Amino acid sequence: MSKKAFITGITGQDGAWLAKYLLSLGYEVHGGVRRVSNPSYPKLKYLGILDQITMHEFELSEFENMRQVIKDVMPEEFYNLAAQSFVGTSFKQPLTTLDIDGASVAKQLEIFRELKPDIRYYQASTSELFGKVQETPQSETTPFYPRSPYGVAKLYAHWMVRNYQESYNIFATAGILFNHESELRGQEFVTRKISMHAAAVAKGQDVLLELGNLDAKRDWGYAKEYVEGMHKILQADHPDVYVLATGETTSIRDFVTECYFHIGIELVWDGKDENEFATNKEGGKVLVKVNPKFYRPAEVDLLLGDAAKAEKELGWKAHTNAKMLAKLMVESDIRDKKDF
Repeated sequence: MSKKAFITGITGQDGAWLAKYLLSLGYEVHGGVRRVSNPSYPKLKYLGILDQITMHEFELSEFENMRQVIKDVMPEEFYNLAAQSFVGTSFKQPLTTLDIDGASVAKQLEIFRELKPDIRYYQASTSELFGKVQETPQSETTPFYPRSPYGVAKLYAHWMVRNYQESYNIFATAGILFNHESELRGQEFVTRKISMHAAAVAKGQDVLLELGNLDAKRDWGYAKEYVEGMHKILQADHPDVYVLATGETTSIRDFVTECYFHIGIELVWDGKDENEFATNKEGGKVLVKVNPKFYRPAEVDLLLGDAAKAEKELGWKAHTNAKMLAKLMVESDIRDKKDF
């Protein structure tokens, strides 16, 4: 009999990749989604797996709704990937972010403590927990210092997972995933915004790319590989916390340069701070510029992960770096018309 897995956030990038991976392993996959009048689930359709998933209305702020769905499905594995995941939005909606990203995790854990204490529970933690980094690279033992309401809410959830694991012996785990992107990334995320602009320029469109802090550095990997790490975390002998990362860091400026390189354009950077811009070396046309409206109130300058523990204990390792990711995403945006 196949295992049952429940994925919140199944319509997002990570949820869709994870669903596809679990289906390939023979799982019965259930997904939790928000109530919407016209559901479309474009990422699941893009991967060709929508008809293989059982969907459930699952509202993260409603305890009784979550309890009833969990009672009906009673999965062996539960992956909590749903979140208000936009750092910029969390500054504008801190209380909503706390409710969705923080309090909902406590509610889920309490439901499992009552209904199914033998659950294997995975919480999607984030490298934003490190924020104003206290050491580089960041590992499972690095002190946390979140720099946004998003990071603070995720930190509450992270510690609630540890608390339920230690207090009630629930197999509750967390993956501290550094930035991971793919061709399924939403248009509101900076990497997809960049790849889409590069693809538009490649198709002859006259578009200008406006960005915030170009000096911010991130450890970017491929989401398709990271969801395999999530699964490995839940198959471990003991519940624990693991960092998943590439161990390489790339600035936003360099990611932009790589994306345009893959369409045959060499960018020349000029100016400084809010006056910085990039032109096409051939012809001098301005293609990229800084717009201060995209600055964060509190910036996270450098994230670089150390995934040695995951490699040693789980056999997981990232294989796709930022340069490879830039090429993959730009080529996908040139080739495919996506509505996400």
